[in-house]
Amino acid sequence: MRIIDPHVHVWINDPAFPWPAETTDPPEDRTAEQLLELMDTNGVEKTVLVQPIFFRWDNSYAAHCIKKYPDRFMAVGRINPEDPAAPDHLQMWKEEHDIHGQRLSPARDGVDDWFSGPLMEPIFARAEQLQVPMLILTGPQRLPDLARILERHPDLDCCIDHMADAHPDNPEERKLLMEMARFERVYVKISHTWSISQGGYPWSDTYDMVEEVYQTFGPQRIMWGTDWPVCLSKAEYPQTLSVVRDEMKFIAPEDLEWIMGKTVLKLWSFGEA
Repeated sequence: MRIIDPHVHVWINDPAFPWPAETTDPPEDRTAEQLLELMDTNGVEKTVLVQPIFFRWDNSYAAHCIKKYPDRFMAVGRINPEDPAAPDHLQMWKEEHDIHGQRLSPARDGVDDWFSGPLMEPIFARAEQLQVPMLILTGPQRLPDLARILERHPDLDCCIDHMADAHPDNPEERKLLMEMARFERVYVKISHTWSISQGGYPWSDTYDMVEEVYQTFGPQRIMWGTDWPVCLSKAEYPQTLSVVRDEMKFIAPEDLEWIMGKTVLKLWSFGEA
């Protein structure tokens, strides 16, 4: 079974990749080389790098990593959602640096913010035109706003990160997530069980919701993910893999192949035919 991780973050303290002014206390290095060592140790073949928010809109380090290790990495960047030139920036990162994906992080409880404003239409339209997947990091309350955008862009692949961090014991939040299954090109990462659980590994109090996502979206529209190194506050890298591969017994073996790798390849091909 091929194991391909669709969600990690890397960064480095290096003058070649300067931090933005607002990042006044840069975190300790989490480099591509550190990640590759973890991948090799745990049998992870390839990984999608997702631009960390504290690097803001300069995706240069991610671009550097995928150029240096093209057989192991693809990347998702970030653009400033409040910049009218954001669609052009999306196109530039795609065409000049092979950044195949963009991530937006609307405030979970935002009202009348940029995600419901006029700048989203040109961003999503350009992403649809260029076939650049959009990743959305937000809470369940913002999914209706996402739905209104996606109704106008049926040919765009969109991934809801970390099950929108819906709480397993909140029926309304779960309902908002499941309703997104009506969009045939919406995907969900069943990651962050370690974050929303009230217990320790293997975070079994989240399984009921994960199984509902599995039954609602189907294996060809869900994928796992480590979210390394964010996960380290509550989970080790191997645990974020084993919890899906070994512990979620409700997933059929043939479906697990999709969740662990084949679904990822639908959005990020890594140059494969």
